[in-house]
Amino acid sequence: MPEDDATPADAPPPPTPHDAAGADRTGRAAPSGRIWGLRAREGRWVRRVVPVVATPVLLFFAPHVYNNLAFLTTMVVYVVLAEGVNLLYGFTGYLPFGYVGFFGAGAYGASLAVVDWHVTGLVALVIGGLTAAIIGLVVSPLLRLSGAYFALATLAASQVLYYVVANEPWTYGESGMSLPEVFGATETYVIALVIMALALAVTVAVRDSRFGLSLRAIRSDPVSAAMAGIDVVRARTAAWFISAALAGLAGAIWAIMTAAFYAENPFDLTISVYAIVFALFGGVRTVLGPVIGTVVLYSLYQYIGISNPQYFELVYGLLIVGLALFLPGGLGSLVTGSAARWRRRRTRPVTGALDGAAPGGGTP
Repeated sequence: MPEDDATPADAPPPPTPHDAAGADRTGRAAPSGRIWGLRAREGRWVRRVVPVVATPVLLFFAPHVYNNLAFLTTMVVYVVLAEGVNLLYGFTGYLPFGYVGFFGAGAYGASLAVVDWHVTGLVALVIGGLTAAIIGLVVSPLLRLSGAYFALATLAASQVLYYVVANEPWTYGESGMSLPEVFGATETYVIALVIMALALAVTVAVRDSRFGLSLRAIRSDPVSAAMAGIDVVRARTAAWFISAALAGLAGAIWAIMTAAFYAENPFDLTISVYAIVFALFGGVRTVLGPVIGTVVLYSLYQYIGISNPQYFELVYGLLIVGLALFLPGGLGSLVTGSAARWRRRRTRPVTGALDGAAPGGGTP
């Protein structure tokens, strides 16, 4: 072999795509797995903490902009209901037309606890949530149904519960219940915000957990999920139980706010309709979607529907039809899409040297 073709023993190794400074042949820095990992963890914490903390904080200062605590408290109650519908329909595909039954059960349980048992307001809230959750377990066999049959069955169950509460003397249904003042208006609003933060935290936990992944698998294909080892019945029942408890808490704080219980009010079917529409309008399977949908539509109802109901129905219908045609993911998809683009920019490979210097020794 000629000497020119021989490789000296002390010759440096062949050049690699990245030099010792960490830059490749194009001058870009080598990707750092550590930096990417830190950014990924930072993004996950942002997605988990910001919705739960920022939303209640923003609404906490809302009374300074709109001085109507009754309106704001009712809006927050609907946010909790919409999040409950989101957990059930968004993650399992079960649309509960009779969701108002849980709301009414929570209102009834809290009212009965205050009037007959003379408990404190916080204990009454817990009793209201537990009452709705227990009712949810009692009617959980309805989960064996699906589609329109499930929706109609939940509607029938809520009407049966309404009939029992409204027409039996031992339930105070005929005369109703007048509650003493448990909390002041400001305290009621703050407690409603805490319940809303709890509902948002539950949604975040479900979304980012194996339980939420199981629910999404069940929604896509229950048979394949069962073959993969997921306990379909238990997962659906757990989601049903959590959703019912949230609706019960919403009904309990509503009863304490209104200081009265008359069965025709908390068992009104329009409550179910509003909760479902708010959740779908904002976007299911998201955290902020139900919040956005509730704030937008309920504010429209307050500003247009009360003074000009004929225009409200027109605007309402046009908004829903337009959203279904052009933005089927709901308004929340705009937020999630922007957040996804921001995360992609944050995790993009670093284009400068790792020490902050630009290629060639200049400034970035």
